[in-house]
Amino acid sequence: MVNISKNESQAMRGIAILAIVLHNYCHWLGKMVQENEYQFTEHNVRRLMVELSHPSWELIVHLLSFFGHYGVPVFVFLSAYGLVMKYEKSSMVSEGNKEGALSFIWKHYKKLFLMMVVGYTAYVLVDYMTPAPRRYEFWNVVGQLGMFSNLYKDPDHDIWPGPYWYFGLMVQIYIVYRLLFYDRYALKSRWLFGGLFAVTLLAQLFFLPEGLALQWYRYNVMGSLPVFIAGVMFARYNRFNEPPKTTYVLLAVASTMLIFLFSLWFATWIIVPFFICIGTVAIVKILPERLLNPLAWVGSISAAMFVCHPITRKVIIPISRHGDIFAGLLLYIVATIVLAILFKKLLAVVSAERMK
Repeated sequence: MVNISKNESQAMRGIAILAIVLHNYCHWLGKMVQENEYQFTEHNVRRLMVELSHPSWELIVHLLSFFGHYGVPVFVFLSAYGLVMKYEKSSMVSEGNKEGALSFIWKHYKKLFLMMVVGYTAYVLVDYMTPAPRRYEFWNVVGQLGMFSNLYKDPDHDIWPGPYWYFGLMVQIYIVYRLLFYDRYALKSRWLFGGLFAVTLLAQLFFLPEGLALQWYRYNVMGSLPVFIAGVMFARYNRFNEPPKTTYVLLAVASTMLIFLFSLWFATWIIVPFFICIGTVAIVKILPERLLNPLAWVGSISAAMFVCHPITRKVIIPISRHGDIFAGLLLYIVATIVLAILFKKLLAVVSAERMK
């Protein structure tokens, strides 16, 4: 059976958070190729092909801007895998001690809120101490604090800072997991899983590629549910024998090629996240320990990095916009990691105080 060890899981988180953090910096450098994350825009694909046909050092930044957001499905996949392993396969779980739905949802909601509100407060303070602050509106702030602004009509403009959309997504994922997938009344048939997977995946093809309806769909749990279901199914049912490393090398290479190829057309773009997850699993399986361990350490502070990277981006991005792009990127990564270490300690203190 193919298992993802704790160290490999943390390394996958490390790869995913580095991709997200770098993406959220690079795509704010105006001339860079923009991503197809919530919608599929052919213009972005054409621009990518132009940059590939005239490569320069800036191509690295274009690729991070275009592909870096795919760290998100890796986190969704790992969330599904982790929930199954913790709440369904752990030796501590039995029919008699399963946690109630409200208790389960509230516990995870509080954890997300603690991370979000600390980072959000710090971001707003920094935002108003630096040039061009955001104009905050009451219901947008309420929606962000409540982590339900994904449900607003135009979440792309209502959520700020933009990366914090993920908090609302995770709230929805915890609700869906607990109500549909977890207890004895949950979906247990693989056919039902397959049907829900197919419906939520293929439904995207009925939207206009550049339409607001598709954008709203992908901002919410329906857009991430196929990857989440894949993670649940992998954790519950995979019976694959652990293959040799050469197989993982082939999977990593094939996934990379398919990720690029399938990103070129709307009909295939919707399945790219699965190859992202397959490729990331394959990569951590073939990495030597001297590379795996540092990535696992980054993964261990990934939550804090996610919370604080909008702050360091706002402060440091002028360096790249008006000077050396790569100097700004380097300073941004260093500052984000250092601040994440401090944030992790702060969150631990706040959490301990709350428990008293």
